[in-house]
Amino acid sequence: MLLFLFNRSLRAIATLLVIVTAAFVVLRLTGDPALSILGLDASPEAIAEFRKSWGLDQPIWVQYLTYLAGVLRGDLGASMLDGRNAILVVIDRLPTTLSIMIPGFLLQLIIGIPVGVLSGLRRGTWLDRAIMAGSLIGFTIPSFVLALILVMLFAVRLHWLPSGGSGSLAHLVLPVLSLGVFGAATLARFTRSAVADIVDQPQVRAVTLRGLPRKHIILHHIMPNAALPVVTVMGMMLGGLVAGAVVTESVFAWPGIGRLLVTSVASRDLSVVQAILLLIGCAMVAANLAVDMIYGLLDPRLRHVSAVGGK
Repeated sequence: MLLFLFNRSLRAIATLLVIVTAAFVVLRLTGDPALSILGLDASPEAIAEFRKSWGLDQPIWVQYLTYLAGVLRGDLGASMLDGRNAILVVIDRLPTTLSIMIPGFLLQLIIGIPVGVLSGLRRGTWLDRAIMAGSLIGFTIPSFVLALILVMLFAVRLHWLPSGGSGSLAHLVLPVLSLGVFGAATLARFTRSAVADIVDQPQVRAVTLRGLPRKHIILHHIMPNAALPVVTVMGMMLGGLVAGAVVTESVFAWPGIGRLLVTSVASRDLSVVQAILLLIGCAMVAANLAVDMIYGLLDPRLRHVSAVGGK
């Protein structure tokens, strides 16, 4: 088990290094922060002084090594807009983002898993076809289109909920729905497929013929075996939830990390953008690492294969 976790941890560190490097290089190749922050009318002297004060006049490899050394020390730099520590700027927005991400993820689980199980157990019926049609619609609609549809229906037409902003529970409803519906549709499809595959297995047919209660068969024979692919999808969905928050917060003017990322990219606030991307990368790597650990607990054979093969 320790070797299994060690191998996965090495992969996680390598992934984070790739994320840090890619973010650093791409951000510096797509625009000049001095021109974005000071404006096109700024004097050449002011632009040169700005670049010097932020180390942007150094060769890119020197900037990279300096940034990497700072990351290893836990120093991600300061915001070019207000001089505050970039980590503090991001942390200030983190609770606001979590306030829609956590309920959104719980909504995905509450809807997606039971609906997928029901569909898998009723394969070929009208209920199965209706559930799969609904999940297909939810899966294929882009998140920003779904968000706009929710605004048009519940805010513009029915006047039940505010169209954007924050400050009350009513403001939470539409962003949470926007995040939850897409993920629930995805989870329902994968859960249905996993349950349908397990139902056809000989061991499930055997316990069914023995006359065991259907509830017992579902809880003790179908769900444990269907858990592995479902856990994989849940790990992927956590990463997608972070990306979806960027779109959702922009549509609903939600003052979280996603909206901060959009505004920071527009203003070329490099340290803040890099801090956000590193945070997102850490969240996705942590989710995948947690999935690997759960895999190892659910199926000890995977630990053995990983330890023997060095994977």
